[in-house]
Amino acid sequence: MNLLKVGPITCGVLLIACACLLAQAPQPDGAGVRPGALPKTWRTGGPTCGAASEWEIQEYNSDLYILRENGCVNFEKPFLYLFFGHARALLLDTGAGETHVASTVSEVISKWATANHREPLPLVVGHSHSHDDHTAGDAQFRSRANTTVIPLTVEGTRKFFEIARWPEDVGRIDLGDRVIDVVPIPGHDVLSLAYYDRQTGLLLTGDSLYPGRLYVRDFPAFVASTTRLVRFSEGKIVTHVLGCHIEQARTPYLDYKVGTKYQPDEHSLELGRGELLELNDALTHMKAPARLAFRDFTIWPM
Repeated sequence: MNLLKVGPITCGVLLIACACLLAQAPQPDGAGVRPGALPKTWRTGGPTCGAASEWEIQEYNSDLYILRENGCVNFEKPFLYLFFGHARALLLDTGAGETHVASTVSEVISKWATANHREPLPLVVGHSHSHDDHTAGDAQFRSRANTTVIPLTVEGTRKFFEIARWPEDVGRIDLGDRVIDVVPIPGHDVLSLAYYDRQTGLLLTGDSLYPGRLYVRDFPAFVASTTRLVRFSEGKIVTHVLGCHIEQARTPYLDYKVGTKYQPDEHSLELGRGELLELNDALTHMKAPARLAFRDFTIWPM
């Protein structure tokens, strides 16, 4: 096809299709990554709260747990991610409001240790970004034994993950036969980070891409970060793109408003690399910051 004879929209579609090909596996055999399970629906804090537990715990597989805060505790209902390697564990984020998050995570770590006939692993606590609905439980972990809490600063984060230049370069953490790449993606927040787990092919995007309202505080940085994340993911298997919230309904272009605790028809947590490409394409062609709704998310400049 002669690209000179087609319109810009067609060219955009072709470019996205070509980019998707770069992340395809040669055979439909699981792509060599370790599989896991996500629930069809999550508990969201209703219709009545009663004695609802603070956290819903999903075993993605035996070495990765996803924790979701109940809407009855805090309407933000953030997701936390707990990875296990052979040498240490990594927790991403500590939740919103007041919960018993440290004791809950400790229970999961103890369960893992018992199942693997091990002593509980040292814990590293990292963050998707620095907003208080993701860092409210940090103090609980600072007083927890055998735990390192990464500082909520660009310099502290850069040093810990050995990111040579912020935000251009990629860092990493080795949990012991499990490497997770760390990609700076400022824009939603100055400290926004994406994490790519090589073992499962999961790409964690925090509040920068999830089924909901993508609040953009630094628009040029957000555009550059999204493009950087697309480039990083080229040629890699991306099984799911997982963010830290669900605000979107299953009905396309419809979201749950701020403060909603009970979301009986909410979107699934997982997105795909296609949504990342869709976001990147929209930002690339956006002449000025503007609110723009898509099927699974909304760009929301602040």
